[in-house]
Order: sequence, then structure tokens, then C-alpha cells
Amino acid sequence: MFNRREFLKKSTVAVTGASLALPVVAAGPAVKSNADGFKLKYAPHFGMFQNSAGSDLIDQLKFMHDNGFVAMEDNGMMGRDVSMQKKIGETMAKLGMEMGVFVIDFDGWPPKSTLASGDAAWKEKFLKTCREAVEVAKRVNAKHMTVVPGNFQRDLPMGIQTANVIDSLRRGAEILEPHNLSMVLEPLSDNPDLFLRHTDQTYMICKAVNSPACKILFDMYHMQRNEGRLARNIDLTWDEIGYFQIGDEPGRNEPTSGEINYKFLFKRIHDKMKATGRDFIFGMEHGNAFKGKEGEQKLIESYRWSDNF
Repeated sequence: MFNRREFLKKSTVAVTGASLALPVVAAGPAVKSNADGFKLKYAPHFGMFQNSAGSDLIDQLKFMHDNGFVAMEDNGMMGRDVSMQKKIGETMAKLGMEMGVFVIDFDGWPPKSTLASGDAAWKEKFLKTCREAVEVAKRVNAKHMTVVPGNFQRDLPMGIQTANVIDSLRRGAEILEPHNLSMVLEPLSDNPDLFLRHTDQTYMICKAVNSPACKILFDMYHMQRNEGRLARNIDLTWDEIGYFQIGDEPGRNEPTSGEINYKFLFKRIHDKMKATGRDFIFGMEHGNAFKGKEGEQKLIESYRWSDNF
């Protein structure tokens, strides 16, 4: 998760990182049919294809579908009008698309406070937003919602902070679990003030909450920046992962624009999914390395290449 409000406004940014492969620098033929799909459920976001599809959100959904994407995520869904939420949900159902994450935005971004403090007012605000998120999830047929606990409470011992977070998340899970919904906790690399930053920390918290309504959002961009060894850490935390997100480093753009070997990771995760009977949505929470329609086509081709394993 990063500056989500700005990200919804700007989906095309320049990148200076070296490419791992040629497809990102040379546009391939336009993909016209959903029949030529992907092996994995990659989920674009609104704004990613606005130059090709226009500003209308429903037209963007149809463009995603026509280009082989069977899922979509929208961090800002809770802030949309109820009528638009319903329209998005109905359109995705007709297209056979799945809804990825939206954010349980109880604290804004960047976080102003933290569940680590144990403050009763912040806990109640979080739980109130969880209740509201249940209704949003029903409208858009979502199953997963991103949660960020907030910042460190530096005047408290780490164990006390962790216990405060676990207590709030258990209460949130009690709200979500009866509806077969799950919060996915996202460790982040945006700044060192954030409480949740590593996979082992998030894994431990999920084990302590002990609910199918509390899992890990494994954002491969953030974890490359914070700890590396992505394949190993995915293996170690596999049973608590509920959702993946994508972004290359440096630049936070599409696969092949930076140093992460996404073709390797996608194949490894795909094989592990088959072996364990699990299924995931892969949120495309990144920008576009190149601008305009041509850049959007290059982005699609980068996924075609990375998914061809």
C-alpha cells in the first residue's frame, strides 16, 4: 500500500530502472480477446488503462476483461458512491470477473495514529470501518480487504504494541468471519515509522489472531525492499498468505521494468498453488513504466511475457 489517493490519480509514471527483458520496451500486438487469458488472476486497478478505455470506470472494466484480466482491485472502493459500488459489482459479475482487495481505510494515508497504541477510540474507529466494509464487500462481491495497523507507538515496548494490534485484529476478525470475509495485513516499506514491515512479524500476528478472517497480503514490491529472499519468505509464510500484490523495484511499475524476476516467481507460486490446492488474486498495485496507450499496451505485454512459463 502506498499513497493511494495520488495513485488513483496517476497511473503512468517514468521509470529509470533497468529492464530484465525486452517486452517492456517494445509493444506487441494488441490483445483483443479474453479467450487468450493468463495462468494467474492478475488484477489491474482503475486508471491503469484510462488512455485506452477512457475515464468511465465501467468501460475500463470491460477493457480489462477484453484483454484477459479476470480480476480487478480498487483501494478506494469504500469512498465511492453506493450506486457506483453496485454498478461495479454488477458489471464484474456479468463479465465473470473477481473483486480483489479494497482498503479498510479507518486511518487515512499516511497513518495518523496506530492500533499499536491500544487507544480505545482508534480501536472502535477500526471496528466501525470493518462493519461498513462488510456492506461494501456485499455490493462488489469482494472477499479480501487490506488492513494497515498504522505506526509504531514508540513509548511502548514492542511486545505491548504487538498485543494491542492482535487484540484489535481479533475483534475485527469477529466481524468479518461470519460473512466469509478476510482482512489481509500488509507489511510496508514506505517509511520506518510503520508498525508492520516484515513477513515473519505478520505471520506471527496472523497465527496469534488465529482466524481465516486475518491473513497476509504479500506485496512483492514492499518485501523486496524490506527483506528480499521473496521465494523463501513466500514458502515460510505460505499457509497464512491470503493475497499477493505486484510491483517491480526500482520504480514500482510492471514486471520486467526492474530487478525482480517475476516470471520465476509466478511459475513458482503457480506450481505451489497446484500442489496445495490454493488460489490467489494478484493485485497489480503499481504504476505504468511508459505513458499513453502505447505504455498501456507494453504493460499488458509485460504480463503476457511474465505469465508465459
